[in-house]
Amino acid sequence: MKILLTGGAGFIGSHTAVELVKAGHEPVIVDNLYNSSKKALERLKMITGKDIAFYEADVCDPAAMDDIFAKENFDAVIHFAGYKAVPESVTKSVAYYRNNLDTTLTLCECMQKHGVKRIVFSSSATVYGPIEESPLVETMPSAGCTNPYAWTKYMNEQILRDAAISNPDWSVALLRYFNPIGAHESGLIGENPKGIPNNLMPYVTQVAVGRLPHLNINGTDFPTPDGTGVRDYIHVVDLAKGHVAACNYLEANAGVCEVINLGTGTGYSVLDVVNTFERVNHLELNKVMAPRRPGDMASYYSDPSKAKELLGWQTEKTLDDMCRDSWNWQKNNPEGYDS
Repeated sequence: MKILLTGGAGFIGSHTAVELVKAGHEPVIVDNLYNSSKKALERLKMITGKDIAFYEADVCDPAAMDDIFAKENFDAVIHFAGYKAVPESVTKSVAYYRNNLDTTLTLCECMQKHGVKRIVFSSSATVYGPIEESPLVETMPSAGCTNPYAWTKYMNEQILRDAAISNPDWSVALLRYFNPIGAHESGLIGENPKGIPNNLMPYVTQVAVGRLPHLNINGTDFPTPDGTGVRDYIHVVDLAKGHVAACNYLEANAGVCEVINLGTGTGYSVLDVVNTFERVNHLELNKVMAPRRPGDMASYYSDPSKAKELLGWQTEKTLDDMCRDSWNWQKNNPEGYDS
């Protein structure tokens, strides 16, 4: 299949491009490079040995997207493009709603016009809201999103559900990610956040490489085995393979619309991750115990059984792999793609 990757130069998109090529598909990347780097595209050629088609364009631009759809004749779309920082979404809420909803609406219009009937959407476990019950199952109702980023994911899911109803021959997969970490084993592509990271692993690796002075362990009094928050961390390569499996599923099943968790089904605490990172990489981090952040929950992890049942997919990488590959990326690229 020829598959459009919107936002395909980003962290998850670039890894998915690699796995699509390995699976015999033809990815085409559209990215405005707002939160990604063109250098990732050069690295993709080094990994895959192929020149992956790339268009520098804004997915919100109907004319640009119409031209790309007309030229490429896509079989499916994987939609990653969108703003993604939770704290920033609170301070720039209107920009998040405008961008994240417009990209999806523009894509749906182009798909309708050009007869493209398969879409995989990059959603998030944040749509479940502050549910104090794990594992999280796709049938659970949302407890109410807690920030504009999460609401845009929730709203986009609804847009695509309704699009599937009005286009009964469409096939839609709404993939709810948990906590992607790790990097390609080559160390050539990885997570490259702008500014101070919001997520645990890039913060850990930036402390390890000396870009940040210390690691705050936010919350040591949760009702968990070691007092720190528990999350479902998934290796980005496993996550990328989940997208390949979703594309194959949609090709074989016309007219479906499915919500699917992509996670390991195992909860690891913050200290589990930090201690594993130190052990496998033979490092010691400067750690500071700090109070909980507002809104943080004790435990949040997936039930991934639906992904195994429908997609034939399950994770293969361990927490050791996640920590080793994250550090391999960062130590070889201390300033990310600007190294």
